[in-house]
Amino acid sequence: MRLTSSCIKPAPSALLRAFGLCTLVLLAACGMPRNPTPSAPSLPLQIASVLPPGFGDSDPHDWQGRRPETYPVHGIDVSRWQGEIDWRAARASGVNFAFIKATEGGDNIDPAFATNWDRAAQAGVIRGAYHFYYFCTPAAVQARWFIANVPRSPGALPPVLDLEWNHRSPTCRTRPPAATVRAEAREFIDILTRHYGRRPIIYTTPDFWETNDIGSLGEEVWLRAVADHPSIVYPGASWSFWQYSGTGIVPGLRGAVDLNVFAGTPDGWRSWLGQRLQR
Repeated sequence: MRLTSSCIKPAPSALLRAFGLCTLVLLAACGMPRNPTPSAPSLPLQIASVLPPGFGDSDPHDWQGRRPETYPVHGIDVSRWQGEIDWRAARASGVNFAFIKATEGGDNIDPAFATNWDRAAQAGVIRGAYHFYYFCTPAAVQARWFIANVPRSPGALPPVLDLEWNHRSPTCRTRPPAATVRAEAREFIDILTRHYGRRPIIYTTPDFWETNDIGSLGEEVWLRAVADHPSIVYPGASWSFWQYSGTGIVPGLRGAVDLNVFAGTPDGWRSWLGQRLQR
């Protein structure tokens, strides 16, 4: 690049001012715009393609309503009881998403959570964490426990609040009034929303849904219905995820596992992820 003659021999007393002028002239000569174009926005999240389910069920149900296999987007939910998981094999078999147990109550963490969390992501499985609610510990304590153990990971599904009766708990089988259940759920959800930037999903069962009027909370839900379609088991309910079996057989996992579907099409799935994945 050449300097113009007017910038070559400035008077010593005006050296700095001339140097600045030359710089502006040079930049203009190079065609630099006066108002630089803003940097391009970051690329949208890269959503993995939807793979069809390639797994079975050791105790398939004779469905009367709409059958699970008519839904294109399938996934699983897991905990320590599934043992070590080959997440790459699971993904290749059509596991498009996974809900992974993280915490329970205010002092219990699933020992397999960290491993499952990392390996699922490495295998390209979109994953989220869930908390099993304990009705003998304050909601705020449980929310803080979940936050302390579940990272705020970009690309993760919203957190899940698992609400069902602890009928097998050796230490807490209390059943609070429905109004108390809903109030505690709201408190837990609000705390997690402020931290993760996404409103949690509620998972629940038919008896818990009905007994506690969970539908009145107006939250997004993941519903268990292993004997019929959610439209029959939960009349009038709008749902995003349906847990349709607890006896799934999936490559990469030993023994039975819960099977789930997303409510919509592959395009609907990608649209939902674009709105609901954590940033």
